[in-house]
Amino acid sequence: MLSLGPIAFAAPWLLLALPALPVLWWLLRVTPPAPRRIAFPALRLLRDLPVAEETPSRTPWWLLLLRILAAALLILGLARPVLGPGIGTAGEGTLLLVVDDGWASAEDWPARMAAAGGALDRAGREGRRAALLATAPAETADPPRVLGPMPAEDLRSRLAALRPKPWAPDHAAALAAFQAWRAANAGPVTSLLVSDGVEHATATIAPLQEALAAAGVLTVARAEARPVRLLPPPVAEADRLRLKLQQLPLPVASEAVVLARTGDGRALGRAVVPVAAGATEGEAALELPVEIRNQVVRLEIENTAGPGAVTLLDERFRRRPVGLLPAVEDSADAPLIGDLFYLDRALAPYAELRRGSLERLLSRPIAVLALADRPVADGPEREALTRWVEGGGTLIRFAGPRLADHPDTLLPVPLRAERQLGGSLSWEQPQHLAAFPEGSPFAGLSIPGEVMVERQVLAEPSPRLTERSWARLTDGTPLVTAEARGAGRIVLFHVTANAEWSNLPLSGLFVQMLRRIVALSAGISGSEGEVPLAPIETLDGFGRLGPAPPAAAAIPATQIEATTPSPRHPPGWYGTPGSDPSAVAYRRALNLGGSIPPLRAAPPPPPGAGQLGIGGVPAERDLGPWLLAAALLLLAADLLVGLRLRGLLRPGFALLALLLVAHPAAAQEADPAPALATRLAYVVTGDAALDDVQRMGLVGLSDFINRRSAAALADPAAVVPGSDDLSLFPLLYWVVTAEAPTPDAAAIAALNAFMRNGGIILFDTRDEGSGEGFTPGARAALRRVTRDLAIPPLAPIGEDHVLKRSFYLVPDLPGRFAGGQVWVARDQDRANDSVSPVIIGGHDWASAWAIDGRGQNPFATIPGGTRQRTLAYRFGMNLVMYALTGNYKGDQVHVPAILERLGN
Repeated sequence: MLSLGPIAFAAPWLLLALPALPVLWWLLRVTPPAPRRIAFPALRLLRDLPVAEETPSRTPWWLLLLRILAAALLILGLARPVLGPGIGTAGEGTLLLVVDDGWASAEDWPARMAAAGGALDRAGREGRRAALLATAPAETADPPRVLGPMPAEDLRSRLAALRPKPWAPDHAAALAAFQAWRAANAGPVTSLLVSDGVEHATATIAPLQEALAAAGVLTVARAEARPVRLLPPPVAEADRLRLKLQQLPLPVASEAVVLARTGDGRALGRAVVPVAAGATEGEAALELPVEIRNQVVRLEIENTAGPGAVTLLDERFRRRPVGLLPAVEDSADAPLIGDLFYLDRALAPYAELRRGSLERLLSRPIAVLALADRPVADGPEREALTRWVEGGGTLIRFAGPRLADHPDTLLPVPLRAERQLGGSLSWEQPQHLAAFPEGSPFAGLSIPGEVMVERQVLAEPSPRLTERSWARLTDGTPLVTAEARGAGRIVLFHVTANAEWSNLPLSGLFVQMLRRIVALSAGISGSEGEVPLAPIETLDGFGRLGPAPPAAAAIPATQIEATTPSPRHPPGWYGTPGSDPSAVAYRRALNLGGSIPPLRAAPPPPPGAGQLGIGGVPAERDLGPWLLAAALLLLAADLLVGLRLRGLLRPGFALLALLLVAHPAAAQEADPAPALATRLAYVVTGDAALDDVQRMGLVGLSDFINRRSAAALADPAAVVPGSDDLSLFPLLYWVVTAEAPTPDAAAIAALNAFMRNGGIILFDTRDEGSGEGFTPGARAALRRVTRDLAIPPLAPIGEDHVLKRSFYLVPDLPGRFAGGQVWVARDQDRANDSVSPVIIGGHDWASAWAIDGRGQNPFATIPGGTRQRTLAYRFGMNLVMYALTGNYKGDQVHVPAILERLGN
């Protein structure tokens, strides 16, 4: 193999043909002259023709140059030139590839394999033997060992089969394997260490590097400035998950996006974790509504592969057993009047309920404890309950005659006295519930008008009573108060848990309030003792869940948090089987980030060793095919020129051939006229991720409509009002964010013209119903964006509106979220045949319609699941039909009158 700077030749002996090019020049100088066309005269005229001596014509110099260039390209192409041939093979002897294949190598694994493969290709061209040493233990739990030496071609398949492991490399075992191999192979060695750049254990990578450098030439290939990141398990707090991110220090500030996903991979939320320049940690909070947070089973760093970027959330983050403790156990379950009758029925479908004495309940981990009109006596009982609350427990208490007469210190507010509302001895009437305060966990719940409170325990007025009140009556007196105690919380209902003082326990609101309180509590581990947890599903080296490897073994429940992932215990799900063989009674997560020590950068290579950067597309490129193709093109041009010089090719034919060659490229560059296809459009927001969601949403909706109707919608278009022609589109989808810019004069004029001529704009703030709070500031931005638009008076959409029956009959119009209000033009507005030019809502319809590249829905619908997504698609169908056909469905109300007139 001959190397000339960045270019090497695999067959350099063919370059010996280059000196023969001058001989070829001499042979190609002469070309027979083109024949002359002469009309055949009579035979008697042949005697009069002059006899002229003909001599060959010389070939033009430019044609000679063309042929010489083609011959040179053929010689160079057959010599197999390679641009950027391999790395790390400057020495001689056997090439030893040492590859870090632990958890930190998954992010840029293709680049690592390209670097190792390039070095292996060069060794093969040079006829050298090669060997491979992977530093991570195998999935069979075997320690690292050296494969080879063997021909480079034979080692190629072994290298291609290598995959990253979901545990750390063992550099000490790799050093022992190298030393044993070196004792049996004493020849010259050239080593290429493809390092992940992480010091996985104290002082283990440095001895391996020194041993490799002592054996021969060593080159260390590593990714420069690559953000190696690790996501430890979060800290579960009452209203959020506190995230902590570890990474190797970078010279510039960076940030990582952490996604919260369901079990089927759909994203429910995201949090941005900033990391300062030179820092090794970053923190952020993931705030989700309580109903959504319990659906999260996986946190992952966006666009990052590997088990270190994944954290599985087990029952500790969502399992919340509830203990029920009445004042009198005998009558606690009495129908309709028992202290626990309504509590049991309200919580049984949603939580694990436990019964027993206080001592028995606190002897096991428990998340919530509900006391129904039961005072807590001073002494060991109150001390144990206080320790439990301060340790993170949530105590729910209900008032009653006993608690009113004997209040204790485990209350959020001091109590004053009972108050009876209504009856012959009271001047006051029973009170309704007031709207829940904005900061209350009950905010957003619908309050039935029939809920009444006839009797309650009053709270002692204090400066902090307002901030501790979660619910109030219409006269302002607190109905539910709460206070944080240590890591836990105490919540008091100032009425009984049965219907004696209020009909609140008879309503669905009571169930919703209890569910929200339970959801705010801290989860528990749920399994105690030395119960062995068998591997159920484990993560592979790229962070994907799959079947557990054969060497995986069970872990005692009490030791899982102290277990370091290894081939015997890979990260993933561990649990105990249930009664159904396909079910799991209980499971725990073993996360890589929970046991890995703080990340440290690997030490620099020893003196004398080379260092190269890897990443991106491999630098090696075979130039032979390109040179041969260029030579063939030149020979084809020479053929056409030769035919033309001999008069066998007319100029018209040559021009036609050129046009045929150029036509496909020209046709490929031409775009079809957008007016020839019907397509939906979305307004560009400037946020690339959000615009991609809009595009995926309209793609999914267009596909749904094309499959279920006669409409034929093309791919959606991204538009900028004021710059693009909006008249080509029947519908604009516009997601309004808090940072949305105010439209300029040109955009305002274009949008008003679009609506005036029959177009419809769907404004989506993504903050209505179950999505309330997802995009703060969007409503204010909507008012700012639409301030100068000619929007007619709006009203909530009615039950008989055309949007609910233009194609499907739909009861409501959900998207990713449900439960919010949708606004349209009032029915009294008869402009545009009573078609509303504006539809305003906040259900995040694009996320519900979205289809990714794999044909899956990447975003979960909350809280209705598959049924809600089906309704969202049906609303999208109705919306498009409404935009395409107008108010034709509304005309059906006049059919009876028309038929009556025709009959008369």
